[in-house]
Amino acid sequence: MMKIVKIPHPVLNTITTPVAVFDDKLRKTIEDMTSTLTAQKDPEGVGLAAPQVGIGQSFFIMKIGKEPVEAFINPRIVTEEKDKKSVKPNEDDEAKLEGCLSIPRIWAPVPRSKRVLLEYQNEQGELQQKWFSKLKSIVVQHEVDHLQGVLFTQRVVEQNLPLYEEHGDKLERIRSI
Repeated sequence: MMKIVKIPHPVLNTITTPVAVFDDKLRKTIEDMTSTLTAQKDPEGVGLAAPQVGIGQSFFIMKIGKEPVEAFINPRIVTEEKDKKSVKPNEDDEAKLEGCLSIPRIWAPVPRSKRVLLEYQNEQGELQQKWFSKLKSIVVQHEVDHLQGVLFTQRVVEQNLPLYEEHGDKLERIRSI
């Protein structure tokens, strides 16, 4: 199991370098990251970027529910479809709150595109393109941000949104609009 890096570790604010070698070492790292991600229970993790385990390379994994883990190497969002109805999520809708394994117990509403087209390489280095929507779209955008050295809390501050801290079953607002 790998250790998840927490803020203020500098790797979390550093732009990653592209993966150039698609070998057994990379596949083993992805396997170790998968074990680390699936072990997260409070809260349960759905995505994990290489910087979150101290690796400054451009890749992440995603696991939604019972679906198999997917790896995305050298990802790039090609196209985004914005939600025409609402620019900002409803801050009172807890289902819309985003969190991060590297920033424990902190949550916030983060405006994200409703659909994204991601270009990436698979574990064999083959170029792929795939559309993601709903929760997968949010995870992809969150993890691509990690690869650019951007944390979700930066998005919150940039857009003047509230921030919440988890205390047991309750969320306490720690930053007001």
